[in-house]
Amino acid sequence: MAEEILENLFRISIPLLGSPLGNLNSYLIKGEEKFLLIDTGWNEKSCLNHVVSELKKLNVDLKRMDIFITHVHADHAGLASALASQTSKVYFNREEAPIVNSTPSRRKKRQKTIYNIYLSNGFPDKELKKSFKNHPAIKYGLWDQMDFFIVEEGHSIDIGSYSFTCIKTPGHSPGHTCLYEPNKKILISGDHILFDITPNITFWPELPDSLKKYLESLEKVYALDVKLVLPGHRNLMNDHRKRITELKAHHEERMKEIISALKTGEKTVFEIAPFVRWDIGYKSWQEFPLTQKWFAFGETLAHLKYLEEMGVVKEEQKLGQILFFLT
Repeated sequence: MAEEILENLFRISIPLLGSPLGNLNSYLIKGEEKFLLIDTGWNEKSCLNHVVSELKKLNVDLKRMDIFITHVHADHAGLASALASQTSKVYFNREEAPIVNSTPSRRKKRQKTIYNIYLSNGFPDKELKKSFKNHPAIKYGLWDQMDFFIVEEGHSIDIGSYSFTCIKTPGHSPGHTCLYEPNKKILISGDHILFDITPNITFWPELPDSLKKYLESLEKVYALDVKLVLPGHRNLMNDHRKRITELKAHHEERMKEIISALKTGEKTVFEIAPFVRWDIGYKSWQEFPLTQKWFAFGETLAHLKYLEEMGVVKEEQKLGQILFFLT
């Protein structure tokens, strides 16, 4: 059942079957004439049936419902096309709209670029092919061409008694955007701030130093006056500044682990990743499911790019492989 968090603001918990995330927190806001759905769930039948059922219980008219997508990840954007009517506005950021609306040939080119980057950084070819095939973005992503309503920093979205301001928070993704309600002091944080788990900060071709952008975005949100954070996953919380401090410390610790791994000599990203303490219920790197190896690898690469920008590490290419070493 949908949970009413505040007057006319509901949380719809959408099951993500088989995902360690468990569920997506989608938020529905009722206005007098319109409805606003924030994030949608995977582009997958069970997710669609669940969302439609919950919206029906809330007496939502899909023809009068707009959609806001915090970022491009499949669990947040996947069902936007299936849920949008011809009269819906689908709010989305400028940086990620081209990823969705690219032609099949450009999409393949982008995927090949990512594939080659992972391959050159040590990800085994056989495992990489399986990871691509089973990646949530490939299986459950939003790939329909859509006429998005592009939002920029400071854009206002009014619905009922709520007046949200768009806050650009790149890092977790290139154009990740939060919604802030300054009068009610609410932050709908997407995956920018999570409380029970840490957001995955990975490598993006469109965002060369994603960790740097993420840390800058944390500082930006730290300054906001917030009483309630509505995140994309798990529990709601109210002390965003405490959590931001914890997240910054988490990434500092992760960088220390990477530096420690390089003290014994140069390594590929794939060789460095097992030295990081991942919060996942497996005893060894070899036991990790491929999807989790993919996410761990991407996060390791993002931290190495940050350390490279800081002058702590350098990279060199040997026999087609990129190796990182301490300066």
